[in-house]
Amino acid sequence: MAGDLERNLKEQERITAELTALQQQLAALQHDHTVLVSIQQAIGVPATAPEPAVADSTSVPAPRKKTTKASGTGQPAKAATAQRPRAKKQPGTKPAGKKTAVNSTRPTLVNLIHSHLTEQSEPRSAAEVAEALGHAHPDRTIATTVVRTTLENLVAKSLAQRAKQGSSVFYTAAPVPEPTAPTGEAEPVTAG
Repeated sequence: MAGDLERNLKEQERITAELTALQQQLAALQHDHTVLVSIQQAIGVPATAPEPAVADSTSVPAPRKKTTKASGTGQPAKAATAQRPRAKKQPGTKPAGKKTAVNSTRPTLVNLIHSHLTEQSEPRSAAEVAEALGHAHPDRTIATTVVRTTLENLVAKSLAQRAKQGSSVFYTAAPVPEPTAPTGEAEPVTAG
């Protein structure tokens, strides 16, 4: 009896430690997911999958039921669970929700960052841009890492310019090229 109690306590401690580690992993994954979704929104790529439901990190799921060995097979018997048929997603449909309605009415982070840069007379760091946008739009969560990634994407699209000063990187809006009048030399010659 004492041995069983001791084994039980050790098993409880082991499972508690595993649960704590799993909760930390879950929190890290949720944070990573939030950052990735922000980056995805910043670069203007539409979401392809709905966001997972966030579980309350303080709640603990019910323990699993032990499986018993099927007679003579050496394999664990499958628990009899009633599975609900999964609803198939219709092609071309999007899940209805508040987020799509809210996001469609407010400017994208890319637009906010680009317009902020065009309003500035001197170069800004990613942290300065993030701070300014955070003050200008307190309803939005704007992470410096997402702003930095968005700025780099704007540089790649030639909508912003990057300048290094020591170990710091500063960004400015790229000058808009002035439209030039077409000349007769540039027109393609068509045979006909």
